[in-house]
Amino acid sequence: MPRALITGITGQDGSYLAEFLLEKGYEVFGLVRRSSVLNDVRIRHLRDRIKLVDGDLLDQLSLLRALEDSRPDEVYNLAAQSFVPTSFRQPVLTGEYTALGVTKLLEAVRVVGGEMRFYQASSSEMFGKVQEIPQTERTPFYPRSPYGVAKTYGHWIVVNYRESYGLYACSGIMFNHESPRRGLEFVTRKISDAVARIKLGLQPRLGLGNLDARRDWGYAGDYVRAMWLMLQQPSPDDYVVATGETHSISEFAELAFAHAGMQNWRDFVDVDPAMLRPADIEILVGDARKARELLGWEPTVRLPELVGMMVDADLDLQRAALSASAR
Repeated sequence: MPRALITGITGQDGSYLAEFLLEKGYEVFGLVRRSSVLNDVRIRHLRDRIKLVDGDLLDQLSLLRALEDSRPDEVYNLAAQSFVPTSFRQPVLTGEYTALGVTKLLEAVRVVGGEMRFYQASSSEMFGKVQEIPQTERTPFYPRSPYGVAKTYGHWIVVNYRESYGLYACSGIMFNHESPRRGLEFVTRKISDAVARIKLGLQPRLGLGNLDARRDWGYAGDYVRAMWLMLQQPSPDDYVVATGETHSISEFAELAFAHAGMQNWRDFVDVDPAMLRPADIEILVGDARKARELLGWEPTVRLPELVGMMVDADLDLQRAALSASAR
């Protein structure tokens, strides 16, 4: 039975990856920070099938112990401070977890040794002020946020450890990927949650920032499959994972409101200047040709289906909350 250790297992991607690996017959370990209350809502249905180990990306000794205790064949580093607006407010913390945390985990892998294979969750935010459209593995990085800068460091330190020490270490340059498990702070889930609440009369309107920003949105369940495929190849490499389609935030909102039967989405949306970033990214769209050709990976969920999935899930969630409060 192969073993995998996932950092960030309580997040969106970590929960989908844990499900995927369990279906593949893996023994799955999840690295979690010690706290008085574990935020395990996304993995609660898996708790009897996975093993949680204490650790923190800022604590080198805890990472060494976690690797020695779990002895994984594969390590998936999904943990980070991953919300871009927060990175402007907490740039140092973002750098510590999202950049230096990668180095500490790689160093732990190197010291513990063995044949561990390492996956790093890189981000399309590294492209930032894009130098070409679409973006490929060879497109120069130009990050536009402390998060993007930190992810760029994490990406290059993976390359450095691969070339310096011969580690099997890969980075997946993941473009935006969403699901009903996305955090409420992210714009896609903020939209689907608000649509559900407006539909049910729980709130009147939705405030958004830059409606013209364009992103390449895919389904998180598809993207974790690409992570696994990268670690099954004969040699390590880095891959863009994307749908190749770009859509604006206004298009996402239009699809979400229409799915709930509200055709004129502009009747419910306000532009809030406070939500604009100090430096924004106008367009991201990836070319995943390398992943298609070498990994055999293809996205299976397109944007209209993804939006509908998220709106339906939030409608169910809000109806359940209303039903519970009425008892």
